[in-house]
Amino acid sequence: MGIVFTRLFSSVFGNREARILVLGLDNAGKTTILYRLQMGEVVSTIPTIGFNVETVQYNNIKFQVWDLGGQTSIRYILYSKYPYPKSVIMMPYWRCYFPNTQAIIYVVDSSDTDRLVTAKEEFHSILEEDELKGAVVLVYANKQDLPGALDDAAITESLELHKIKSRQWAIFKTSAIKGEGLFEGLNWLSNALKSGGS
Repeated sequence: MGIVFTRLFSSVFGNREARILVLGLDNAGKTTILYRLQMGEVVSTIPTIGFNVETVQYNNIKFQVWDLGGQTSIRYILYSKYPYPKSVIMMPYWRCYFPNTQAIIYVVDSSDTDRLVTAKEEFHSILEEDELKGAVVLVYANKQDLPGALDDAAITESLELHKIKSRQWAIFKTSAIKGEGLFEGLNWLSNALKSGGS
């Protein structure tokens, strides 16, 4: 009943709703970004086990933001058809949350240069998912406040963003702690969603 009322309320008053996934490796700053966007302040966080979901109202769009844990043990789950060790394989856990997603916010720790290859591999595997083919992509090159953080041009190159041809994407330098770049990125995202995505 609450969901039906919310959708009805939004359609009457001209607001749009969008489902957004916040993805990235563990310790990239996803949860800090989520609560900075929602409450406007830094909230003390611990590693996300499972997910956080919050609603962020911005620029006449109500964003339903799903922050998914980024640890390897959360990105993938063990799956076995049979009770034999040889049949155990890793299946993407994030995939459970892909349906009906209009946008992806991919968060990268710009100071964690040792894991940029892993961040790139995860990013491109996400883009290949059928259920995310039409999703707009916003990349936050986060932790710009830390020494040695790579700028947006270096993160663009590391993630090979130039290979994205079939959808809208943008990258913004951000510092979740200082609140820099987050709303600029959200502004771009809301305009991209209003214009119809890809």
